[in-house]
Amino acid sequence: MKQTESTEFTANDLQGFLDQMLDHDRRVLADRLQQASDRLAAIAPRVTAGHGADGWSAHEVLAHIAVLSKFYGVVFHRISSGKMTELDLLSNVNLRDGMDEEMAALDPQELLRMCVEDHARTIKALRTVELESMRRSAIVDGGAAMTAEQVARLPLISHLELHLEQLEKALS
Repeated sequence: MKQTESTEFTANDLQGFLDQMLDHDRRVLADRLQQASDRLAAIAPRVTAGHGADGWSAHEVLAHIAVLSKFYGVVFHRISSGKMTELDLLSNVNLRDGMDEEMAALDPQELLRMCVEDHARTIKALRTVELESMRRSAIVDGGAAMTAEQVARLPLISHLELHLEQLEKALS
């Protein structure tokens, strides 16, 4: 027998339904970041110091992962806590090259340690943050808003996963 939605479904019921989905996504994001961090911990010990002649070396990819892990973890925390309501992403992306170079001067094992620690902080935050905090947003570059959830999902976790693929290719 087909069950139909109640005609007495209210706005509060709808909000509860949306909260259930956001809570599910929050836990999935934490799991994805944990899996990506575990994957990084498994492959990064093979990274040796050095720069690439054509494109990024494995060491440079790892350095970039360290930068994005710290930066977007902090951005997630600041937006979710309400401490950041505007984000000048373009300027920060332009600063990234200098940060990538500084990080590439570090030993690959130190970079891995930093990444794993940054991931652990963000994973803990994802597992414990209130749902309302996941909905908080910042205006990006004077245009559209980006929620804390979107920051965790896109520039942090999806970005990390893409660079893990790049790192694996560089090491193969």
